[in-house]
Amino acid sequence: MKELFISNSIDLFKYYKSLGDKTFAQVREEDFFVIPDEAGNSIAVIVQHLYGNMKSRWTDFKTSDGEKTWRDRDQEFELYLNTKEEVIEKWEEGWQVLFAALESIEEADFNKLVYIRNKGHHIIEAVQRQLGHYAYHVGQIVMIGRGLSHNWQSLSVPKGKSKEFNAKSFSKGKRKENFTEQFLHPDQAK
Repeated sequence: MKELFISNSIDLFKYYKSLGDKTFAQVREEDFFVIPDEAGNSIAVIVQHLYGNMKSRWTDFKTSDGEKTWRDRDQEFELYLNTKEEVIEKWEEGWQVLFAALESIEEADFNKLVYIRNKGHHIIEAVQRQLGHYAYHVGQIVMIGRGLSHNWQSLSVPKGKSKEFNAKSFSKGKRKENFTEQFLHPDQAK
């Protein structure tokens, strides 16, 4: 069951990453740096924060606190990336750290505590905490991207198209065996 938890968690993280990837593909370079309102953050700044969080939380996560002494969280909210390419590079680096950490989890690790800001978490708690956090910020990225895109393509079932989508899904006759098979492109499920 614990192996299933990690496998499913990886699938969910891949799903949320795919939403960001699909958003990035639909916005122009300059859109990465648009601040939607005076209290908001640009896509680039949100990616900087996600990168910093992922790198801090998942580097040596089994043996050191997830809030690393070298992390400068406040700096993550000051724009330091200059191009779409740099933003995507940090995005990819952060996810690589996360996926490597998740894939390193072994059965015995579920009985140990890992720490985030000096508070103990079981592996399941730590993974769920970060899954919720990342989904929240990816949702922000999608909302900003959708607002800036000139030709937005829905990332899920398009508004007003539920019946059509369901009819198409059920007409194929084959049930999807898991979340990954249902929501991710086959290349992303690997």
